[in-house]
Amino acid sequence: MTAVTQPSRQGAIVTIQIGERLPEATLYETTQFGDACPLNPDPVLTTQASKGKRIVIFGLPGAYTPTCSARHVPGYLESFDKLKALKVDEIWCVSVNDGYVMAEWGRAQKALGKIRFLGDGSGEFAKKLGLEKQYPDMGLRMRRFSLFVDDGVVKHVNVENPGKFEVSDAATMLKQLS
Repeated sequence: MTAVTQPSRQGAIVTIQIGERLPEATLYETTQFGDACPLNPDPVLTTQASKGKRIVIFGLPGAYTPTCSARHVPGYLESFDKLKALKVDEIWCVSVNDGYVMAEWGRAQKALGKIRFLGDGSGEFAKKLGLEKQYPDMGLRMRRFSLFVDDGVVKHVNVENPGKFEVSDAATMLKQLS
């Protein structure tokens, strides 16, 4: 069962749908660190990076935010081996933060090397997925969600209702893939 909440603008559904291809967007990633901070992030093109792979993508409003740091990332990190056993090739954590912030956060979460921390600094990916949200205190951010993508095609979409953390967690994704 796939839980989907579809935001609308004047009645038009804008959220990515099951069966659609992952949109082309440029995300940024680094796993290299200098003396004081992460090194320059490299561009990651979503369509190229997802080609031929089974990927779990989870998106969230921001690095270092309470639910994201205490529950969302730790849940996927704890489920890493189970997801790999279900033939998931990669797990992506995406947020409207730059690649530097995402790298440092991934390191702080002790998750680099298991989860790819990808920055969507401009919000391009969030907008193309139809999962952007304007927060009064943070500006443009991503809604909290998870996707399962197989060779670039979206197979599961889980979008949280505002203020909730019920369907984008690792446990839900594990149930869907089992």
